[in-house]
Amino acid sequence: MKERLIGFIKTYCLFICIFALQKPLFMLYYRSLYEDSSCADWFSTIWHGLPLDLSLAGYLTAIPGFLFIASAWTLSKVLHRIWCGYFLFISILLSIIFIVDIGLYEYWGFRLDATPLFYFFSSPKDAVASVSLWMVMGGIIAMAVYAAILYAVFYGVLLREKRLLGMKLPYCRLRVSGVLFLMTGILFIPIRGGFTVSTMNVGKVYYSPNQRLNHAAINPAFSLMESLSKQKDFGSQYRFMEDAEAGCLFKGLTDPAVFGAEATTADSLQPSADSLHDLFTTRRPDILFVILESFSSRLMATLGGELDVAVNLDSLSKEGILFTNFYANSFRTDRGLVAILSGYPAQPTTSIMKYPRKTQSIPAIAGSLRKAGYGTEYYYGGDADFTNMRSYLVSSGFETIVSDRDFPVSERLSKWGAHDHLVFNRLLEDLKAEASEETSAKRPAPHFRVLQTSSSHEPFEVPYRRLENDRLNAFAYTDSCLGDFVRQYRELPQWKNTVIVLVPDHLGAYPENLNNLTVERYQIPLLMIGGAVREPKRIDVYGSQQDIAATLLAQLALPHNEFTFSKDMLNPASPHFAFFTVPDAFGMVTPDNQVIFNCQANAVALDEGPSKGKNLPLGKAYLQKLYDDIAGR
Repeated sequence: MKERLIGFIKTYCLFICIFALQKPLFMLYYRSLYEDSSCADWFSTIWHGLPLDLSLAGYLTAIPGFLFIASAWTLSKVLHRIWCGYFLFISILLSIIFIVDIGLYEYWGFRLDATPLFYFFSSPKDAVASVSLWMVMGGIIAMAVYAAILYAVFYGVLLREKRLLGMKLPYCRLRVSGVLFLMTGILFIPIRGGFTVSTMNVGKVYYSPNQRLNHAAINPAFSLMESLSKQKDFGSQYRFMEDAEAGCLFKGLTDPAVFGAEATTADSLQPSADSLHDLFTTRRPDILFVILESFSSRLMATLGGELDVAVNLDSLSKEGILFTNFYANSFRTDRGLVAILSGYPAQPTTSIMKYPRKTQSIPAIAGSLRKAGYGTEYYYGGDADFTNMRSYLVSSGFETIVSDRDFPVSERLSKWGAHDHLVFNRLLEDLKAEASEETSAKRPAPHFRVLQTSSSHEPFEVPYRRLENDRLNAFAYTDSCLGDFVRQYRELPQWKNTVIVLVPDHLGAYPENLNNLTVERYQIPLLMIGGAVREPKRIDVYGSQQDIAATLLAQLALPHNEFTFSKDMLNPASPHFAFFTVPDAFGMVTPDNQVIFNCQANAVALDEGPSKGKNLPLGKAYLQKLYDDIAGR
């Protein structure tokens, strides 16, 4: 019995040691982020990360526990092969998780969760488009080397045939089996995290106001496992308060039209000539959304950013309607698209685009405009099947989708497909063809078009060179494509009846190294230009991407009451705030209070402004009702 108990304990302790050593390895790899950390900080990350290590070690020791029980009854070579096979699988799995986590942290700023699996399985090519071939090959080699080291350690300490098959069959097999079964059952204690009400979760390792130290303490394999467990159980997530209280607070955060405080017929939404609702010169303009990959407010001098990057956006902002306090709803394209096109907030633990059954039930601007007689088209130079985008666009109401497969192979030179100038050119060709078909007797049906750019994204390889910095040069390239497109569009007859909505999908690569738990991480521009824009304006109300839907439809005198989470930013009766999420955190920003709450740590990460704490219960209620809504779809 003794040798089996020692082997069981040794297995559990070995897993703990491996997980503990991963933390200084992570910090060494990102030593530039931890150069100000003391030796005490390095040991603190190991110490405070132990709860997750103990828990995951418990999960991984459970199967060896049953194998030790089996060894009390047989010591065959088949049992040894099963033992070796298990630890080989674990070595490969832990290696993949650790190396992928290290590789992605630089780009995402949080430890590994289920998000990359969604991206990879929807389109492996696009999932790795941000990195070079050498980085991918280096990662694969690193995984192989690390897996080999892990397996060598497991084999040397636990699996040598002499060690396992050299054990003797015990005389009292039932008693030995019972003791080993009890030991395996005791693993439930570290797995659960003790006997308290709360179970083990990533937030238990948060101990420092320095988020980088908290991130270093996280076990990436546990983080991934926890994230996967949250992917479908939406109704039980983010239960901050009683349903009635959440409903009451949420009602005050919605547009008056949603709960019937305002009529929702087209006649009732007629904009008055002296109100901010009268932004356009025509009731049914052509509408073009240009979704700018990764742009931020810091790229525009007009908004206090860089002077010589987005020069065309800066110029256009002088003739259009510029929203100066506007925020991205999340940190990735799939989340941002749904927020922009459906007025549906992003989620911190998943992406609703992953679930076609749910996305087909959420409202969309394209669907509303089709009912009003609009034609609908979508232009994108990349893979429209990435992250289930095509299914979402089709269910949203887009009749035509132009994507990478519609461009010649010779034009798909970017890792993301066709470069931005080619996508703009394709749209211009269609606009010119439409103009040649128009008759002076009757204007054709209006169109709602969306063009999504992609070149201003890692690896920043663009057919353009104006700025020395590759990142800024990529943004300047897309900005130049936009400027060229607008100059040519002005010459077409459709221009006078067109509104162009310029909005990023999220803030991406600039400024560099932004913390996810800062307000600056989500500040983006929103600009409306075009011949149908009545006059230039600067609008300072607070809003975020999910508010575009209600705001636009109100301008067109179309009902928007089904867009529960979208509010008309130009309606004085609507609440004015920005809401955003990042994995397991949310933020709510108003002029008097800026709050970011870290749900993993169950702690406030930011609380600023004259009315501190005001937005925290409101943001919690908003997120709780969002997950109620997802669960019900």
